[in-house]
Amino acid sequence: MTQPEFDHYSPSYEELLKDPIRDRFAGNESRFFHERKRDLIRHYFRMRRMDSHRLQYLDIGCGKGELASLLSKDFQRVAGCDPSSGMLSFAKDVETRIQDDPAIIPFGAEEFDFVTAVCVYHHIPPVARLAMTREIGRVLKPGGTLAIIEHNPYNPVTRRIVSRTPVDADAILLKPAEAKGLMESAGFAPQSLQYFLFLPRSIYFMGGDLLEAAFRWMPLGGQYAVFATRKN
Repeated sequence: MTQPEFDHYSPSYEELLKDPIRDRFAGNESRFFHERKRDLIRHYFRMRRMDSHRLQYLDIGCGKGELASLLSKDFQRVAGCDPSSGMLSFAKDVETRIQDDPAIIPFGAEEFDFVTAVCVYHHIPPVARLAMTREIGRVLKPGGTLAIIEHNPYNPVTRRIVSRTPVDADAILLKPAEAKGLMESAGFAPQSLQYFLFLPRSIYFMGGDLLEAAFRWMPLGGQYAVFATRKN
């Protein structure tokens, strides 16, 4: 079996992500990007008046488990899976399983209430994306929620950073409309689309969160998130 590509990247993954623009935006703290996704997920459940503490959560392509770890106290159960055992070896305080087959999620049918795929789809060949979305539907309970979070191809700065990042050498960016189309074709009902990462860390944590919320409809944020629920 071929060793997963990210096993080669795992020892120096953070170094490979470094980029002058990215580092200035995040204040040299990659954690900021995970925190923004955590806040976005919390906002989704808060707006729908859903108690996430009763829910089972899975992060596919979880890498080192940073997002899952940040959300570990927000859900009844938090788990992650990834094809790379090297990346998973860094995951702490999170239940993890290796995806021996990248196309198969190593959990049972209808096991989770919420699934995230964060910057996963741009590594999946376009011809395989619908099958993966259906596979996510398999592990979700009826009425469960899927969040696809991706780089925004409409943002020129994002495209530039991705084009020169070694770990994204195979990246084919996913447009928001395509993400929604995949969800609909796989039996999901899209609920919301929002753009984020407009403001750098230094401004976001000084009250810029309210400004970002006002701009979430504008397709210029560095990334975007589409939330959808599995139909019964």
